[in-house]
Amino acid sequence: MLDLRLYMAQRLSALVMVPLVLGHIAVMIYAIQGGLSTAEILGRTQGSLLWFLFYGSFVIAVSVHAAIGLRVIAHEWGGLRGRVLDWLMWGIGACLFYVGILAVFAVCLP
Repeated sequence: MLDLRLYMAQRLSALVMVPLVLGHIAVMIYAIQGGLSTAEILGRTQGSLLWFLFYGSFVIAVSVHAAIGLRVIAHEWGGLRGRVLDWLMWGIGACLFYVGILAVFAVCLP
């Protein structure tokens, strides 16, 4: 039953990530074609709740998606099972979330 829930959580996180990835790529294309500097981009994102929610959601979805995917790899290729596998998944997810949320704070908070 856990495997089914993780499978569904990973697919759901992928569904959340698709529009966020497309939005991020669109923003990067706009910034590059517009010749925006890093300072100009940060000037537009810092202090914006919308950008904070956008990239914060992105970080959560990526953390969940990647941790579950790496859990499957560790189980199938590394033979890990039980609590070790669960702790590995939670640790990877927490590390990804921590690094990602630091980046979101740096880009979105003044």
